[in-house]
Amino acid sequence: MSTETTPTTPPAVDPRLLVREEGFKGYLTEFKRKVRGGELGTLPVVIGLAVIWAVFQIQDSHFLTATNLSNIAYFMSGTGMLAIGLVFVLLLGEIDLAVASVGGLAASVFAVLSVNQGVNPLLAVLLAVLTGVATGALHGWFFAKIGVPAFVVTLAGNLFWNGLMLQLLGKTGSVTIKDEGFLHLLGQRAFFLDSDISGAYILAVLAVAAMLGGSLLEQARRRKAGVPYRPTSEIVVRSAALAIVSFGAAFMFNQAYGVPVAVVLFLAALVISDFVLRRTTYGRQVFAVGGGIEAARRSGINVAFVRISVYAISGGFAALGGLFFAAQTYTSNLGGIGSANLLMMAIATAVIGGTSLFGGRGSVWSALLGGLVIQSIQTGLDLLSMNTSVQYMITGAVLLAAVVIDSLSRKTQKAAGRG
Repeated sequence: MSTETTPTTPPAVDPRLLVREEGFKGYLTEFKRKVRGGELGTLPVVIGLAVIWAVFQIQDSHFLTATNLSNIAYFMSGTGMLAIGLVFVLLLGEIDLAVASVGGLAASVFAVLSVNQGVNPLLAVLLAVLTGVATGALHGWFFAKIGVPAFVVTLAGNLFWNGLMLQLLGKTGSVTIKDEGFLHLLGQRAFFLDSDISGAYILAVLAVAAMLGGSLLEQARRRKAGVPYRPTSEIVVRSAALAIVSFGAAFMFNQAYGVPVAVVLFLAALVISDFVLRRTTYGRQVFAVGGGIEAARRSGINVAFVRISVYAISGGFAALGGLFFAAQTYTSNLGGIGSANLLMMAIATAVIGGTSLFGGRGSVWSALLGGLVIQSIQTGLDLLSMNTSVQYMITGAVLLAAVVIDSLSRKTQKAAGRG
């Protein structure tokens, strides 16, 4: 009889039930525990962004000027809107290959209705967004009800909607859009409160107040329920860190021309989406389905509804992203908005920002972080007069690095009993 003993796996402990030691030592201990457990969070992408900014600043002293940073923030907003919807889909562990073509179709619907048919611009915007929601829901229906793999459904949708877009645009293949109305608000010449210096600081105050108030309310709720909660000192430190970033960004925008309205709308979309995912029952259902379909179904979640609604959300954000791009170029055409390049950039934005390709883990704020990384690379290489080929290679390498980190993080979490 063998006398060897089988190594025992340490019991998994829900990290939400761990009570952290107070003081700086407590922060350090928790940080080490998270790193050992594979919970890297946004740390890799923040470090990567700092390295990218440092390298480009050394190569060209104009990179970190207020005007250039403002341009980076503005031009990432379109891709970022597409990426927000993609985050919802990636949380399910699925993919949407039609976001760029849906965005192009929505922009074409708006252009044809408002420019060629004379429809009220606001009504045209509403119909364009509804077009995106409807096409996304159709993808979700084929996936959830018929059982067609999401990859196939959205790839077919990508081709079909690109064809419909060409039909709508006619022989010229493009429609020029006037710089007026809602599209003017999304353009590069529209700024919050008409570039008044107070506008950026008002936004910074609102951001800090919202985080501080929300954290204190959550603390009170968890204390009342008798579960571990963040100490007040940590809430103050987190709010102070956000205040430094927010007021620093506000100062930077004011050194240029103010905060672009497109950036304000993008940030508002991030806040609303984050609230839906983290604070509502529906958001928890999305994470549950992404974490395990059978377990979600056994717990009573309507998996088909969640899947269809998530693709509808992705389609809606794709339509908004299409309108953002149309406002940037004052035109709707297949070569720009509906291109495969935009699709790849949108997927890369969500993944590089920290959303897992394997489902169940991520945040809509990855659309912001990933967008900053990709737009910084594009802008930095443009300043250095590099070819587009170099931009593609660097972005591809960064995307691969993000997926590798995600894979290694998951393996570490499983080894620690949290996978």
